[in-house]
Amino acid sequence: MERHFYFIGIAFFGMINGLFNQLFLVFALLHVQILAPALLFGSTGMTLLFSSLMVSTATIILGGIPAAIYERVTGQKDDSDVVSLWIWLACTGILTLPAMGNFIQFGL
Repeated sequence: MERHFYFIGIAFFGMINGLFNQLFLVFALLHVQILAPALLFGSTGMTLLFSSLMVSTATIILGGIPAAIYERVTGQKDDSDVVSLWIWLACTGILTLPAMGNFIQFGL
């Protein structure tokens, strides 16, 4: 499988977790409203979209940590190999499991 399919899958899992994971989304929404109320001009919709983007980005970053540890242990110096991309995809998918119920219920 080509590399861009892995990246599409990772981005898909991040998007699903950002949009449909209600627990993390409410957590991020409350913190954005408390810490930066004037950041998005007090718009609740913009704050909600920004919180969703934060959760999506955090999912992708946290899913990439085990892949980075694997690359560090194996001593890779170049681009990621297939095993590293599979680790990243699998960890991102595992982080997305709580949001999958809502995604299947609402659809995309």
